[in-house]
Amino acid sequence: MRLAMIGTGYVGLVSGACFAETGNDVVCADIDAAKIARLGEGKLPLFEPGLDEMVARNAAEGRLTFSSDVGRAIAESEVVFVAVGTPPRADGAADLTAVDRVAETVATSAARPTVLVMKSTVPVGTNARVRRIVAGAKEAIHVVSNPEFLKEGNAIDDFMRPDRIVLGCDEEDALARDVMSRLYHPVTLSSERIVWMDPASAELTKYVANTMLAMRISFMNEVASLCEKVGADVHLVRKGVGSDERIGNKFLHAGPGYGGSCFPKDVVALVHTARELGVEIELASATDRVNQRQKGALARKLKYGYFAGDLRGKRIAVWGLAFKPRTDDVRESPALTLIDAMLGEGAEVRAHDPEAMGNVRALYGERIQLCEDAYRAAEDADALVLVTEWRQYQNPDFTRLKRIMRRPLLLDGRNIWSGYGLRDQGFTYDGIGVRGS
Repeated sequence: MRLAMIGTGYVGLVSGACFAETGNDVVCADIDAAKIARLGEGKLPLFEPGLDEMVARNAAEGRLTFSSDVGRAIAESEVVFVAVGTPPRADGAADLTAVDRVAETVATSAARPTVLVMKSTVPVGTNARVRRIVAGAKEAIHVVSNPEFLKEGNAIDDFMRPDRIVLGCDEEDALARDVMSRLYHPVTLSSERIVWMDPASAELTKYVANTMLAMRISFMNEVASLCEKVGADVHLVRKGVGSDERIGNKFLHAGPGYGGSCFPKDVVALVHTARELGVEIELASATDRVNQRQKGALARKLKYGYFAGDLRGKRIAVWGLAFKPRTDDVRESPALTLIDAMLGEGAEVRAHDPEAMGNVRALYGERIQLCEDAYRAAEDADALVLVTEWRQYQNPDFTRLKRIMRRPLLLDGRNIWSGYGLRDQGFTYDGIGVRGS
């Protein structure tokens, strides 16, 4: 089939490349002409393992193209995916300006009966809103809700081996149901993973899923704080709780709080949607409050636990800047909260990340020192803070760290060093809710 993917951000690029990989002709379109030009040269605006190779392969074989002519891309396609951003407004609601603009362009540009697929994360009622916008189109526009569940760092595998594909579509819309079934058939050959539902339920499913996962993270971070007070170890609590098959062991790791492009804004958007309708979702509201507090935990530990409230002139090394490993995404990253706090306290910050330093440089310029080598960042440091658990940080040369640091203080935001006996090696070690080592 001929597909148009409108929006060349994370969701649009990954989805477009994967649909091309399964044999479709895909044009990724964006109003940012400079971005399209760079994509045409093979320069991707983001890091995702395996994506650059997949884009290059499908572009070379002619199945994947790029265009800044959104109207033409829509006119030449049977299926149009909306993968534009829906950033949070000041009140927490999703900004649907870009979604509306695409819908308006579809209404004026569609040259044949077209399936319009909402891939962007949008609040309940957006499908109906888009239907109203395209109601006057000359051609029939079939609107489908298809929220994405791609994890950054593992997105290609998530697309090609999905645990479920949520499709919100009217039961009587046979054309849309047939088209979507055909599109996803290559990735559902081993078993039927499509979950059909009404559009409103599909829209709500995305927000509920992300909020529930975020809730588990926030709750375990609260448990970690309690562990520190009573002398328990959150690692052991996690294992004991997670071995209960009713609960499971995923998203139970304590840490510096969640970040990224999805959890923070989706939790707030769900709360906003509910309040607009007169419903208080108190657990979701608390999830966000706890996370905001937790993102300051590392800075508080440093300032009050080890430097008597005065960080002026101290050199703080930060390992890990992306909000999670295997991505260069720093949106809502706990590392940024830590850096802001350190700079505000008059400390010097030196940092390293395998992929995200370019994005951090754009935010901070010369206010922090970004080091191409992780150990260079730790030289003469008064403390080393691990924020993102990249594999190359998980078993470093501790003897070398002890030698090059000014003060052997390790603050482990992911608890990955807790079993290495670091205190016996002469380090001051601290984690999040663990008894340490």
